[in-house]
Amino acid sequence: MEFPQAFPGKNDFSANTVPDASLRLVPTPDYGTLGPGSDVANTKPTGVDPKERTRLAMLLALGVGMSMALLAGSLAKPHGPRSIADSARVSSHSGAANAENIDRLPPQKQAKRLLELALGNSGGAVDQISSRVDSWQGKLVWDSQMASLTAAALSSNDMRVRESGIEVELAAYRLNTNSESLNYLLKTADSSDHAQKIWALWALGLIANRGVQPDRIVQVLSMHLQDSDVDSRRWAVDGLALTGTDSTIPLLLDAMHDDSSPLVRQEAACAIAQSGMFTHAQRTSAVPQLLNFTEDPSLDAQTHHWAFQALGDITGQHLPDDSAAWRNWHATGN
Repeated sequence: MEFPQAFPGKNDFSANTVPDASLRLVPTPDYGTLGPGSDVANTKPTGVDPKERTRLAMLLALGVGMSMALLAGSLAKPHGPRSIADSARVSSHSGAANAENIDRLPPQKQAKRLLELALGNSGGAVDQISSRVDSWQGKLVWDSQMASLTAAALSSNDMRVRESGIEVELAAYRLNTNSESLNYLLKTADSSDHAQKIWALWALGLIANRGVQPDRIVQVLSMHLQDSDVDSRRWAVDGLALTGTDSTIPLLLDAMHDDSSPLVRQEAACAIAQSGMFTHAQRTSAVPQLLNFTEDPSLDAQTHHWAFQALGDITGQHLPDDSAAWRNWHATGN
């Protein structure tokens, strides 16, 4: 999918092509799941619909693409491909984060190398990304390795690494954190082109996280929670999670409780529990309502289970799927 040629302001998208959803919108395999090995496909009633099969195929394709990139790129090692994070640790220990070495690379390789180092917990990589990202605007190309690295960053346990993933992704999309980008995305979110629409819902969350009118964006995304198609509601949930604002937690709890789609309900549960840009305190604020969900007779067993999983992810407690056990734990002051 190509960006439209006519973007207001100085931005020129004509040289950049945004790949399909398998590169742009599907994160690492554990993003968007609850608990170890969980996915909609494992918990959904028998008979997965075609859209879900497509989503799972995208995940598989992304995994294959990551492996190919690691084998063919500079991260490949004589004894076989390592994970992105493992390779980055090797590079960080060898001093590859040195600013002088990074300066010798073209912008595309700078961004990728610094993301690799950030994923490997190299202390200076996050700061280098922040200091360089403005200079990368208009110079990055969105490809499968960039998609893999930013997705891995957004799944990091380190919130600063997640922020780095957002910064690089916005630069690769050629979106600035200003009103021109906001207006473009708001218009695109109402597009009849479905692929552009769901991309815009995601990207709105990205720029809101970087301080572009987050209250307005939350309002717009919350309206898309009422859209008739599941994809739009699902990506509105993910966009809300990216904003990281207090006001989105109640909206996500409502989506988890009320949405007719199991996919959207699970996505909302995961956003509350582990994905997106929420602090631990923000996630913890959802615990009382999640406790209510575990015994709400209007919810099905599947959603009860996701509520228990979300509680476990947020609190780090390993309790059975038993409302009384969780309420007893909560009543004792945690």
